[in-house]
Amino acid sequence: MGSSEPDPEVVELAHQMFDLAREGETDRLLAYVEAGVPVGLTDPSGNTLLMLAAYHGHADLVQRLADAGADVNQLNDQGQSPLAGAIFKGEDLVVSILVGAGADPDVGTPSARVAAAMFGRESLLS
Repeated sequence: MGSSEPDPEVVELAHQMFDLAREGETDRLLAYVEAGVPVGLTDPSGNTLLMLAAYHGHADLVQRLADAGADVNQLNDQGQSPLAGAIFKGEDLVVSILVGAGADPDVGTPSARVAAAMFGRESLLS
């Protein structure tokens, strides 16, 4: 029988994946995804690789993760969407990519639409 504790090597690999997403290491991260790392991998706060890439403004990585099947509407544990995070951070190109990939501006709390209104950036969603 296996232990209920996660394998430290797997935990370390997951941490590396989140760091690659934050840093915008597109080719390296996508190589791991192609090798079997789940494109929907989440950190302990429910942030996906796509959420971290979007929040940190890595447009190319966001596009490639979406192309690889990442859910552009997956909310983190606080109910935040990647689209709302990109609006909050002022990442206009990421917003455009997410909208083009089918991101729903009305999911999450606050929704991307509400976030855009708070920051006077409604034109990003039209």
